[in-house]
Amino acid sequence: MAAGDRAGVTLRDHLLARIRAQGPLTVADFMADCLLHPTLGYYSTRDPFGPGGDFVTAPEISQMFGEMLGLCLAQAWLDQGRPAPFAMAEAGPGRGTLMADMLRAGRAVPGFVEAAQVHLVEASEVLRGEQARTLSGVGAVWHDHLSDLPDLPTFFVANEFLDALPIRQHVRDGKGWRERLVAQEDGALAFALGPVVTVPELDHHEVPDGTMVERCPALPGAVGAVAERVAQGGVAIFVDYGHWRSRGDTLQALRAHAPEDPLAHPGQADLTAHVDFEAVAGAATPARVSAMTPQGLLLERLGITARAQALARSMTAPALEAHVAAHRRLTHPAEMGDLFKAIALVPTGVPLPPGFDP
Repeated sequence: MAAGDRAGVTLRDHLLARIRAQGPLTVADFMADCLLHPTLGYYSTRDPFGPGGDFVTAPEISQMFGEMLGLCLAQAWLDQGRPAPFAMAEAGPGRGTLMADMLRAGRAVPGFVEAAQVHLVEASEVLRGEQARTLSGVGAVWHDHLSDLPDLPTFFVANEFLDALPIRQHVRDGKGWRERLVAQEDGALAFALGPVVTVPELDHHEVPDGTMVERCPALPGAVGAVAERVAQGGVAIFVDYGHWRSRGDTLQALRAHAPEDPLAHPGQADLTAHVDFEAVAGAATPARVSAMTPQGLLLERLGITARAQALARSMTAPALEAHVAAHRRLTHPAEMGDLFKAIALVPTGVPLPPGFDP
């Protein structure tokens, strides 16, 4: 059930009870319950994608997104001597659309799909069901954690995965930091600031008083688990919205495709935050890391415009108009083209995948 369990308890009730018993929650604890509570969490209770959901991701906008990334992985596979078998892995695979599109495009490269073992890292049973339907016949294997991926050369993609990892927020106060917390005020959820503390992880952030900085405690472990596998063979591509270094409050909630107060409907809205790509690069040891690349530039380098033109030849309005709009949405700087970034990891001494700079 979306709003509450069989006893009628809502996630808001659960959160307020936690706060009364334990005190204010970190933003990370709040996000984790909102997204992944086993019976009341957002991803545990629904399929959030598409027009009937709360948001649309790049793979759902156009097949071209997955096709470009699939051919990018296939070229990296060729560059590394065609290892077989290998794990073709995705974290946070949504409905399975991206993986399906990558596999279809990869069939153009002899031997690539035949050598691939598909592995999906997904916490939601609801979405696992959607993925199984989309990838029927593929023989996919599901995992709860990135660390569960097999010990094989790993060709990995994560699109809009890191943005859903819970964050902590701190505000600079003199020589220390005050953590932003979720408390209760007159029976309602409300933001509050904790006492001044020292946060060594934020020492490199020289910012004026009052500046908010976000950090994601789970990010180093997630990226590191992938990097350790890729360093032995393979490639990882992370695509997400964010910047090189965190600045300001980027916590946001989306419900029915519209932004809202993150505290307004816990468990019924998607919660995300911008990704700190400097932290991604820093956690990627021992792999080699590319420069951060805007999504639009990456897709153009991979040939999305030529692909768009080829697909357009068989289209008429209104399908053609929707196709042109999808290409623009994925690539134009005023839409997803600059907001979303990509970064790639490869073994030391191995060429970066096409589209990425050192």
